[in-house]
Amino acid sequence: MLKKGTKLYSILTGSCPKCHEESMYENTNPYAISQIFNMNERCSHCGTKYKIEPSFFYGAMYVSYAVGIAFAVAAFVIAFLFFGASLVNTFFAIVGTMIVFMPVIIRLSRNIWVNFFFKYDPNAASHKHTVAKG
Repeated sequence: MLKKGTKLYSILTGSCPKCHEESMYENTNPYAISQIFNMNERCSHCGTKYKIEPSFFYGAMYVSYAVGIAFAVAAFVIAFLFFGASLVNTFFAIVGTMIVFMPVIIRLSRNIWVNFFFKYDPNAASHKHTVAKG
């Protein structure tokens, strides 16, 4: 299910959306909070520039809203429906979930956003070398 060549692979691993060979991030750990937004400028394998234009990742804020809602709904279902927690405790479970998973939500949102604009190309790395020679 999670194999190279799928958007899901690139989104969940944070790899280059074009060649899937390298992480887009300087530090792959989203919980390294001081480095959460530090991205490589280009993929070293295929040369894809991740930040297409200035302020490109502002669009990821819209995606993060939807991803955050998905995490909040999951927390609600688990706390309230599965464990039978009170509404107050369910609220705290949702807030706790949002705080704990904030770095993951940020990274997932960026990964989803950048994958809207790029398509997987298994030959992308070879195109880089062709372009560089030409």
